[in-house]
Amino acid sequence: MLQKISTPFAELLGVSYPIIAAPMFLVSNTDIVVAASEAGGIGTFPALNYRPLEKYEQALKEIKSRTKKPIGVNIIVNKSNERQTQDLKIALDNGVELFITSLGSPKTVIEEAHRNGAKVICDVTNLEHAKKVQDLGADGVIAVGTGAGGHAGPISPLVLIPWLKTELQIPVIAAGGIAHGSIVSACLALGADGVSIGTRFIASKEASVDDAYKQAILNSTPEDIVMTTRVSGTPAAVINTPYVQKLGTDLPWAFKILKEHKLTKKYMTPLIHLLGMKALEEAAVKPTWKTVWSAGQSVGLVEEILSVQEIYHQLVQEFEESVTSLNQSMKN
Repeated sequence: MLQKISTPFAELLGVSYPIIAAPMFLVSNTDIVVAASEAGGIGTFPALNYRPLEKYEQALKEIKSRTKKPIGVNIIVNKSNERQTQDLKIALDNGVELFITSLGSPKTVIEEAHRNGAKVICDVTNLEHAKKVQDLGADGVIAVGTGAGGHAGPISPLVLIPWLKTELQIPVIAAGGIAHGSIVSACLALGADGVSIGTRFIASKEASVDDAYKQAILNSTPEDIVMTTRVSGTPAAVINTPYVQKLGTDLPWAFKILKEHKLTKKYMTPLIHLLGMKALEEAAVKPTWKTVWSAGQSVGLVEEILSVQEIYHQLVQEFEESVTSLNQSMKN
């Protein structure tokens, strides 16, 4: 029988395993969230995966009817997301226990969530932002390092995790390149209180993305992952498909100039983000020559499509085996 993995973050949320099924744009759905939480982890999804608002509220009600375990919602907190206030209210009204914020200031989310007894953890890629959200009252940070899918950070997790752990007083969750239980144990050894895993769950039975996307996860290597600013204007990790190669990984010079100019920046950033979301949406849900598939370097460790429950079982089993192996080697 698998043992619980007890960390301050796991105790904070009351879960058996401090393993978050990360919120992935257009991938995370009600089935993944329910299955992850029922498996002893924490299932999460981006609020913007469900549009219009009525579908979002319906999804939350469905999830809450299928599991009594904690779940999480990801809210983008920059100005390009005009829904953030409504997304937050609906989630709080439906008893969401955890919020993950991205791409902006989490001040309002933290204040409102804490009034409801919910917790807030914030995506960060550096110490400056981590300290800011800690000062705002965040309950933890997700340290997004190199190797992550989507908006990956520039710093190696081998450095980022212990750096943040040394400087902060709140839990640090590791993200980026995690698809095996031995990496979970390595992250905890570095000082992390938990992990956030995305790419591994794209190749799950519950994921409703196109089969070609799942097969691309199985067939790709870490060398097939490239960073591009063409999707959202911010560097994001994607599989280097023929379309991405043709498109290029840098913004067109005109877009770049307008994005950097103080008078046009506030208009261009939301526009680029919107165009990128549409490209990702088309590629995820139907075959298209405009193939833009978000994924991290951990694709190289994903070899089969499993159910979410099987993935959690495998991760925890591998975690236990790696800890036992390390203990034995230390004795020798």
